[in-house]
Amino acid sequence: MSERCISQECLETTGFSYTLSLINGKYKMTILYTLMEFGIVRFNEMKKYIGEISFKTLSSTLKELEADQLVNRKEYPQIPPKVEYSLTERGKSLIPILDRMCEWGDKNRI
Repeated sequence: MSERCISQECLETTGFSYTLSLINGKYKMTILYTLMEFGIVRFNEMKKYIGEISFKTLSSTLKELEADQLVNRKEYPQIPPKVEYSLTERGKSLIPILDRMCEWGDKNRI
C-alpha cells in the first residue's frame, strides 16, 4: 500500500469538500439543527428560535438549503399565507452528523 502524497491530491475532489459546500454558511447548520430538533417549523417560529438572524438571511439560506435538497418547503394556499419547513430524506441523512456534534459539544463544553 502506497502512502498518499499531498502534492498529488486536491481537497475539492473529496467528499468532505462536497459536504462542506452544502452546509457551509453562517446559519445553515443552525437551521438544519432546528429542523432536526423540531421537525416541521414555520418561518416565523424559526426566526424567533434562532434570534439574531435577519428575515432576509433566513429566507435566502432556506432557499439555498431547499435548492440543495436538504430542506422541504410546503406552502399552503390560504390567507394569511402559511409555509412550513422540514428536512428532506437527504437532509435527515445528516442527523447522525448533527447528533455527534451535539454529543461532542455536551462533553467538551468549557
